[in-house]
Amino acid sequence: MGPRRGRALRRRLSATIIAGAFLLPNFLGFVIFTFGPVVFSLAASFTNWNLMKTVPLQWVGLDNFLKLMQSPDFHRYFVNTAYLMLGLPVAIAGSLLLAVILSQPLRGVVVYRTLFYLPSFTSGVALFILWKALYNPEFGPINQVLETLFDWAGLTSVKAPTWLTSTQNPLALAVEYAGFSPDQFGLGARDAIIIMGIWTAVGGGNLLLYLAGISNIPQDLYEAAEMDGAGACSKFRHVTWPQLAPTTFFIVVMSFIGGLQGGFEQARVMTLGGPAGTTTTLSYYIYVKAFEEFQIGYASAIAWILFIIIFAVTLLNWRFGSRYVNY
Repeated sequence: MGPRRGRALRRRLSATIIAGAFLLPNFLGFVIFTFGPVVFSLAASFTNWNLMKTVPLQWVGLDNFLKLMQSPDFHRYFVNTAYLMLGLPVAIAGSLLLAVILSQPLRGVVVYRTLFYLPSFTSGVALFILWKALYNPEFGPINQVLETLFDWAGLTSVKAPTWLTSTQNPLALAVEYAGFSPDQFGLGARDAIIIMGIWTAVGGGNLLLYLAGISNIPQDLYEAAEMDGAGACSKFRHVTWPQLAPTTFFIVVMSFIGGLQGGFEQARVMTLGGPAGTTTTLSYYIYVKAFEEFQIGYASAIAWILFIIIFAVTLLNWRFGSRYVNY
């Protein structure tokens, strides 16, 4: 090995050491705060770890997972989680419609975009407290408006929903079990959270993604469509919508992941999981088991089951959704 080659190798080694020194804090942060807790929770899910120390710590294998699969509470809360995701298609469609409107050369369009995005800047807790007051069945503005409309239409026998204190829902889902019950037909706490979620999501991050996607569509495509005599609807169907397929695919995947993980803040701030557990989602169930009942092992098992569900849904989205995307 010549002296010149040796100096080059030493310089490369020195550069590698310096680069590693800069990357080390980030790597250590990932290991300590992300990878480490994930591995620790996986190990804890196979134990009976209880912070109350009512039983000695033991390795129980798959007992937590088997118990979880047989638990009626887990099934009910999974149904709650899936039910609260029913608003996702409406929110995504609303974001797309709003993005198409705000992409037009309207006067003051920047102001409109800012106004629609403003709720995303607001703290989630403050937003939930505000909506909790709006849904108040006695003095909330929503019910006052509904009662005024009912009186004006002569429907004096129709009562406004009690929203966050009601277990009713349009699908007539039962409270005690994962089934149906005719007396549960109506509007209740779950529907209130869905409506609030749609209002928050329509003007949020999905709107920005769609606006960015629309701005990247070549104008030549629209000009060619106009030369062929295409109207506004035809241009949307044959130009805008196909060109937004990658954006829509990304939004759908991320929305499903967020929907399966979501529901904790709303339940904690607005309903505490009630009434009768109808707004308890899997994420809030993990919190209850871990930090209220102190069953860390069981809560870890729930978290890993939730991970498996999210992973499976994401794979299905990639398997059947990516075929309609032209990158």
